[in-house]
Amino acid sequence: MDNDLDTLATALYASTDDFLKACPWLVPWRPRVGIRPRITDAELVTAAVLQALLGHGSERRWLRRAAAELAGWFPYLPAQSGYNKRLRRLAGTLQAVLAHLAEDTGLWADDVWVADSTPVECGRSRETVHRSELAGWAEYGYCASHSRWFWGLRLHLLCTLQGLPVGYALTGATANEREVLTGILDSLPHPVPAGQTVIADRNYYGQDFEACLAGAGLSLLRPARQGEEPRPGQEFFKPLRQVIESINATLKSQLDLEAHGGRTAAGVTVRVLQRLLALTAAIWHNLNTGHYPLRSLTPYDHRPLESTV
Repeated sequence: MDNDLDTLATALYASTDDFLKACPWLVPWRPRVGIRPRITDAELVTAAVLQALLGHGSERRWLRRAAAELAGWFPYLPAQSGYNKRLRRLAGTLQAVLAHLAEDTGLWADDVWVADSTPVECGRSRETVHRSELAGWAEYGYCASHSRWFWGLRLHLLCTLQGLPVGYALTGATANEREVLTGILDSLPHPVPAGQTVIADRNYYGQDFEACLAGAGLSLLRPARQGEEPRPGQEFFKPLRQVIESINATLKSQLDLEAHGGRTAAGVTVRVLQRLLALTAAIWHNLNTGHYPLRSLTPYDHRPLESTV
């Protein structure tokens, strides 16, 4: 099987269609009698992943390009308003498909996970801060990696070393990272495997926090904070710690997380899910086709189609 955008789209559509037919409760309710949608939920999920992989933050531009170049894949695509509404109603479906693909890889059971959070900027001007519908959820926070303040949210990720998202959460910029990680672990669909190791930065500290992780069968590997004694395994930390940084870089640089364009809570949420699903689908497809590294988006993110916008 080839490892390109065409085969990924075909494989993703087939897997999603079979999955949603087997689990019809995962799609939005529709009356039995009435107008049937001209594009299926599986097709719309596939279109949403392609939008993320091809770097289109603007739904209007994406639909115009898809209508011109992908008519063979999608005989019908709704207008921007219809696409927007359908996609936001499918937020729960996107999460279910993401979990389905992640479980299908078998990578979820890796014995080492990495945890971190990254800013999701939602506005820069003071006027945006006061008028945005995100006010109250989005807030000012500090990004130590880039030594800057930002206004927006934080995406908290728990991933395998291959970059596969195991758990995630979207919170305000000042949310406590330890509490969020505990919540992610509590919400995982499967019990945490015994002997699991979590690699995190020095913000994930505290006796009660580490005792909570130990009680769940996890051991925490993090650098020592100022004034602490050297911690076990610290000599292996730096090279493994770079993994989560590169995963964040993939989401931001290749999947344009910082250019999500969302202006409402539902809009930002579904656009973040699009990118997480795109990353998961690429890893899933690379694994099935035997292409490494698994997190490589090179066959999909180099805009292989001729742009008409």
